[in-house]
Amino acid sequence: MSRRRFAVPRRMASGPLDDTGCTVLHVDMDAYYASVTLLEHPDLQGIPVIIGGGGRGVVLSATYEAREFGVTSAMPMARARQLCPQAVVIPPDHGRYAEVSRSVMEVFRAITPLVEPLSLDEAFLDVSGAVRRLGSPMTIGQSIRATVHSRVGITCSVGAASTKFVAKIASGLAKPDGMVVVPPLEAVSFVQQLPVGALWGVGDRTEEVLLGMGLHTVADIAHTPVETLQRALGQMGVSLHEFAWARDPRPVTPVRREKSVGADRTFPVDLDDSEEVRRQLLALAERTAARARSHAVMGRTVSLRVRFADFSTVTRSRTLSVPTDVTREVYATVCRLYDELSPSSARIRLLGVRLEGLVAAEGTPVQGLLDEPEHGWRDADRAVDQAVARFGSGVVRPASLMPSAGEETERRRAH
Repeated sequence: MSRRRFAVPRRMASGPLDDTGCTVLHVDMDAYYASVTLLEHPDLQGIPVIIGGGGRGVVLSATYEAREFGVTSAMPMARARQLCPQAVVIPPDHGRYAEVSRSVMEVFRAITPLVEPLSLDEAFLDVSGAVRRLGSPMTIGQSIRATVHSRVGITCSVGAASTKFVAKIASGLAKPDGMVVVPPLEAVSFVQQLPVGALWGVGDRTEEVLLGMGLHTVADIAHTPVETLQRALGQMGVSLHEFAWARDPRPVTPVRREKSVGADRTFPVDLDDSEEVRRQLLALAERTAARARSHAVMGRTVSLRVRFADFSTVTRSRTLSVPTDVTREVYATVCRLYDELSPSSARIRLLGVRLEGLVAAEGTPVQGLLDEPEHGWRDADRAVDQAVARFGSGVVRPASLMPSAGEETERRRAH
């Protein structure tokens, strides 16, 4: 959906709002990564804050105060700093985001077992089985908003409708900290009043194509022959035509497993020192393995992505005999993959590490390393996880990842 803000369409029906049948909820946290970060920095409430990496990284999230200056997620950090030079920049804490997400999903699953997470900060819920017990869909949505705020300390927005597509649009229009209900009989008029850029799945490029065809509103799409849309946009054109009539047969699917977990980093200055590359690979392996453990999964395949200074990119992977979520095993594997590239004189712009071929950790047999004592690396990783959950990220780290004096100075300047 476009990052621009759109007004909620006016109701074409008269009389009180009837939420009967609006049993599909889309719940979306407001500026999630920024909101979670502010839980640890309450003194920054009410001022522009950007969550992101270094000068060549991108914005992960921004508070609504920063968004007023035009800062958006996925924007290059350099551009974000130009738009909002007074913003406080804070590096992301992915372990904390995963921890808070688990708490939010627990709130959802206390309402209904039919929860389909889309990411850490949003999910579809089918509350049809909870209406008799908990009240109308509107009552349930408002209860979710209040519970998330009281238990977790952040706000969320809720869209309620009879289909996933309309519920998703409604939650976006409800932001921040609101709820929009779209009765089934009003769904078509609701959707067709919107500009094409408000449709779920329409990005800047697709929007340009639609505008170039003279299609400015969803009603325009609805009254365009589906064959015309398909010629211009392929299968997406067919989907948009269905959405324009508020048709979406997809059910809420509670079983949804990530296909991979990982981490990457774009460096402010290209790396050309192999020891520094290994140091960065260790940091990425640590983040990747921690994310796997937080999702209770293990990976069969370790993947390394390297982007060089000329923007050429290579990816290498290795499948292990036994799935893993151990930092040391992931690190050892990506180091071997890196050595096989023989990039002795190449300058590196980006490194990425991923675990793929995920399986549930519970019930998966583990194999100890030959050099591992009785209480070894797997136990050490879990002890670190417990410390991070209690005291925050960075409280326990490998010695080689402790910042140098120069890095600490740069970090303080960024704050």
